[in-house]
Amino acid sequence: MSNSGHPKDSGRRRGLMLVLSSPSGAGKTTLSKMLLEEFSDVKLSVSATTRPPRPNEVDGKDYFFKTADEFRQMVANHEFLEWAHVFDKYYGTPRADTVARLRAGEDVLFDVDWQGADALHDQMPNDVVSVFILPPSIEALKDRLTLREGSTPEMVARRMEDAKREIMHWRRYDYAIVNDDLNVAYQRLKRILLVERLKRLRQLDLEDHVRALLGEI
Repeated sequence: MSNSGHPKDSGRRRGLMLVLSSPSGAGKTTLSKMLLEEFSDVKLSVSATTRPPRPNEVDGKDYFFKTADEFRQMVANHEFLEWAHVFDKYYGTPRADTVARLRAGEDVLFDVDWQGADALHDQMPNDVVSVFILPPSIEALKDRLTLREGSTPEMVARRMEDAKREIMHWRRYDYAIVNDDLNVAYQRLKRILLVERLKRLRQLDLEDHVRALLGEI
């Protein structure tokens, strides 16, 4: 699918940062893939990392692969919107790549937890649109996690505890969607994207248009 069936935006616009969070198993990854398939001008954020590339991973497309020294220098230079140290590896969102995409009128999709969402909002509050994906019930979430390949009762129990901690932060987000029906949840997510694109601050030609209307140009 492409976004050719959608009405064309009039004038130039600044892209937005669409931040999605959810507990594991609530459907965030599936919804993200659906959005990326339909909208060619929505791009997944590319993180920098110090972990080695996996087979078929491409530098600059899947990740920006950095040495630990390079990453720490980027931290010192304030080049990240947010970053974290996980299992002896560093991960971070380079500011320059995101800003370039926004200026080009592309929307950048982020798959982060509530702490990452907070950090992104603190750095670029006018650009972030945050959405929390909620499961229809705790029982449904447990069933989804149990059915995952390789799941054990211990893993499910740990993920359920993690899920409850994540859900506690849902009020921090601009929007919340209950993913009871995947297609309904996706239509709601899509409407959020399309409406947020129309916000006054993202319409780059409006100032000149209004000045022309008032005879100032």
